[in-house]
Formats: sequence, structure tokens, C-alpha cells
Amino acid sequence: MPSALAGRKLATIGFLWLVLVLLAAVFAGVIAPFDPLELDPVNRLAEPGWPHLFGTDHFGRDTFSRALYGARMTVIIGVGSVVVALLSGGLIGMLSAYFTKLGHFLMRGVDVLMAFPALLMALVLITLLERSVANTIIVIGIVYATTTARILYGMTLKLKNEVFVDAAVCSGASHRSILFRHILPNLISPLLVQASFIFAFAQLQAAALDFLGLGLPPEVPSWGNMLSEERIYLTRAPWLLLYPGLLIILSVFSMNLVGDALRDNIDPRFKDDISGV
Repeated sequence: MPSALAGRKLATIGFLWLVLVLLAAVFAGVIAPFDPLELDPVNRLAEPGWPHLFGTDHFGRDTFSRALYGARMTVIIGVGSVVVALLSGGLIGMLSAYFTKLGHFLMRGVDVLMAFPALLMALVLITLLERSVANTIIVIGIVYATTTARILYGMTLKLKNEVFVDAAVCSGASHRSILFRHILPNLISPLLVQASFIFAFAQLQAAALDFLGLGLPPEVPSWGNMLSEERIYLTRAPWLLLYPGLLIILSVFSMNLVGDALRDNIDPRFKDDISGV
């Protein structure tokens, strides 16, 4: 259990939930009692019970099995979006702050992109690409690369004026050495906090794109696709929307709690206000 969660009950519960989601994602093929793509028209729209714990959808597919495989897509999209956002946004932010003239050009582009709402920019980008897991990751990663670039830009501006950077310059260190051996290690902690929030918001963006029919292909089991496909059965089979909706809410809420705990542990200004949260 991470030390940042010590004394924080809700954050600890959130962390345990995320571990459970990760285990479900890794072992979905073992845990799932049915093939998530197997059709069974005879048992379509079956109520929750045995052997279909979460019931079945309008094709007779087992909702519990689809939810397990949806956890796998949640982890893949979340981790992939974090990697894309941190690599692209982090590099832009660091280079813009270190090379001032380059920063004037790059950060103005970031400012333009940040003027658009996240979902709107994701919709514009995804319409230029075909529906796939990789393209969804790229689009969501680009959306949150802008905020990452802005955060690291400000922090790098501050760090490059520190004494240890001046000492590295005087010792003849190259620009690459200063950026990646002296500045980047001091950005790891805020990057971890930013990664936790990107992971959480990536779930909302992915679910929104799936719900609008612009995210993952319809045959891919994901919580967003489950919501999109079953919304017309809200009155007849409400559990089909209840379970994936709860899974999305719990995962996003848990990731935010863990992210808050990491931020409070890193920033001493918050350490006096962490009890019981």
C-alpha cells in the first residue's frame, strides 16, 4: 500500500478498487464465465441472476463477461493515453521553457488547442481517423497533452533558473544532459500526479466517444460501448446501463481520490488537511 494513502480511508478504498479493476483486466480471460462475443438470442435481455450475474444484453451476450473485458479496455486506453500525453506534452513543455524562442511558437499552438473544449477537440480529431483502439488512445492523449505541456512549461521555467542548473551549464553539460539528467528528475513527482488525473479523465473521454459512436469499434467490449448499445433498453432492462455506468463512475472517482492523495503528499501545503479523506 503506497505511503501517500496512509490515514486516508477513501483514497485507500479507491486504490483497492483500481487494483481490482487491474486484476479483472489482466485475468478477464480466466474469470469471465462466457465469451463476451457469444450470441444467445434465446436468453436475450435476461435479468441478473445465475449463471448471468449481470444479466444479458439484446443479443444474449453475458454482461458480466463483457464488463470484465471492458475493464481490460479501460486499462489499455488509460495507460496508453497517459503515455501519449506525458511523452508529447512533457517534451513540448520542457523544450518550450528551455529554448525560449522555440517556446514562443510551440506554446502559442498549445494555447490555441486549449481554447477548445476537450470533448470537442477529441471529436474533431477522431473524425479524421478510423475507429480503433490505437486511434482512440492517440486522440485522447493529444487532448491532454496540452495541459501537460502547460504544467511542465511553468515548472521547467522555474527549474532552469535554479543553482544546480547553473552549475551544470558552467561544467559544460550539453542541453540534452541538462534537460534529461538535471531537470526531468525533478519533474517526476508532478508527472505522476498528472498521470493519475489523465488516466481518470481518459475514461470519461473514451466513454463519451463510444457513446456517440465515434470511439472503439462496436464489436469491442467496452463500458462506453455497453452504454451506447443498451440505452434504448433503459426502461425494459435498466441493469444494462446500471452496471457499466457504475463501473465508469467508480473508476474515475477512485482515480481522482488516488491522484488527490499523491498531490497532497507531494505538496506540503496540503499535508495538514489530509486526515480522513
